[in-house]
Amino acid sequence: MSDPHSHDAQVAGQFGGRAADYVASAVHAAGEDLQALARMGALPHAAVLDLGCGGGHVTYAVAPHVRSVTALDLSRAMLDAVEAEARRRGLANVQTRQASVEALPFPDASFERVLSRYSAHHWSDVPAALREARRVLSPEGRFGLVDVVHPGPPLLDTHLQAWELLRDPSHVRDYGEGEWRAMLAEAGFVPGTPRHWRVRMEFSSWIARMGTPEASVAAIRALQRGASEPVRRHFALEEDGSFTLDVMLIEAEPDGL
Repeated sequence: MSDPHSHDAQVAGQFGGRAADYVASAVHAAGEDLQALARMGALPHAAVLDLGCGGGHVTYAVAPHVRSVTALDLSRAMLDAVEAEARRRGLANVQTRQASVEALPFPDASFERVLSRYSAHHWSDVPAALREARRVLSPEGRFGLVDVVHPGPPLLDTHLQAWELLRDPSHVRDYGEGEWRAMLAEAGFVPGTPRHWRVRMEFSSWIARMGTPEASVAAIRALQRGASEPVRRHFALEEDGSFTLDVMLIEAEPDGL
């Protein structure tokens, strides 16, 4: 991250000042998707890697049920906040590591579980990150990922990506289910059957959590007000700008080749 203009530097800078907001975020701290991912990771002897840990909610959820958790993120400020919260919760088996998901600083087969939640849409090179996740996963391990997915039709996809990018310039893409399955297979995984949820984003907290500038907020609201009926209906768009996202959990195992 030595290049101040790199995407990694942009992500770290974007989130470093928002660490406390993400630790306290109600959307990130709860939800059926978090519970399902934590259950998948709950293996008593396991060493778990939380990729792009953000506010650390996957780490906190799984730590009481495993041998150790390594929370990895680009932002040192985010990791400091995770360390402090883990201490507050009495989670002595949590450690943090600052690194990029595309270049993991761990030996092969270091972890029995590799988990990630609401991070992958910031990754600049998802195939490289998935290859790294496959490399550090033990042969009998499991990879689990939760993220926002685009709803399919280009009309809906375009609106979603525009709102996301205006809110957060470090956003890269919310991928679709088919894209995830293909990328996982190419990285050496056998993807399982995904699970889906709909998650409501309350607009004021959604933009406050990221510190979105007023000009960008106004642009998002202008796009929403001008959206066609199919867009408004799919995202359950509300008068105050609140809307509902599609979220997916996909579990995958190494292909054994």
